[in-house]
Amino acid sequence: MPLPLFLAMIAFVICAAGATLALAFVAEVPLIALAFATLAGSLFLGIRQWR
Repeated sequence: MPLPLFLAMIAFVICAAGATLALAFVAEVPLIALAFATLAGSLFLGIRQWR
């Protein structure tokens, strides 16, 4: 993978995470709900890899 593409992907992921947090704070989503959704998504993706 070329270095510029790799760096662009990292920048995109960081910007997407920041945008997600900003939108959650603007919509006044409780932080615990956001953390639970993140944990549930991570567990779901982890379980899918075991099959």
